[in-house]
Amino acid sequence: MNKRMIVLASTGLLLLLSACGNDVGTGGGASLAGRTFLSTSITENGKPRPLAAKTKVRLQFTTNGRISWNAGCNSSDTTVSTSDGRLSLGKEIASTAMGCMGPLQGQDSWIGGVLLAKPAWKLDGDKLVLSTENTTISLLDKETAEPDLALDGTKWNLTTVVTGEAASHQAGFEKVWLTLNGERVTGSTGCNEFQGMVARATGKVTFGELATTRRACAGDAATVESLVLKGLKGDLTYQIDGSTLQLRSSDGGLDFTARR
Repeated sequence: MNKRMIVLASTGLLLLLSACGNDVGTGGGASLAGRTFLSTSITENGKPRPLAAKTKVRLQFTTNGRISWNAGCNSSDTTVSTSDGRLSLGKEIASTAMGCMGPLQGQDSWIGGVLLAKPAWKLDGDKLVLSTENTTISLLDKETAEPDLALDGTKWNLTTVVTGEAASHQAGFEKVWLTLNGERVTGSTGCNEFQGMVARATGKVTFGELATTRRACAGDAATVESLVLKGLKGDLTYQIDGSTLQLRSSDGGLDFTARR
């Protein structure tokens, strides 16, 4: 199980840096604040730079002068200034610390280096371009590049189980899925199929008792099933971001991605 660890700045210094970064959107009169962008193409030294399979650079600009980024594994966050047509990051950067396999770890370091190089930025409608001396990243507003999928009728596959501050990614999660249709939910724990009733409210779902098949599960399959059934109990808030679904309770939750 991998724990999410956040490195936090001291309160005074963090507030100072936030004050310096509140000019998001001033460059060229364009506004980045409140928008999220996903990469569409990357060139480095004049040649295409491929990313790991099924990953993109994701940049999110908040309305209070901060930027967060992700390139497929860890997420980072800091203050940002966009004056003079360049992105200038704050000195204190908070980052998650999940173990990343293969090229994903290298992508974390690479995108961080690009952003720390104070790239020039240009926004044209939904298209954002960042450029340094050697690298150009073209991005598209997430609402255009990856509209939120519907909660109903989508087959959602489990990717992560969150317990407190810990996020786990285990073999067998890819076999877990669920689909909601109105007041019914069907799915699989990876070992047994399940079905049941679900009540709906704005931003919230409430699962009733789930009926499952009676196949005996052992080892990892039993562990995963227990996590899934525990995570699908009672009142949960939900949020859809493109092709991802987050279900959250007071002490944890489940993350899913849509099966394409």
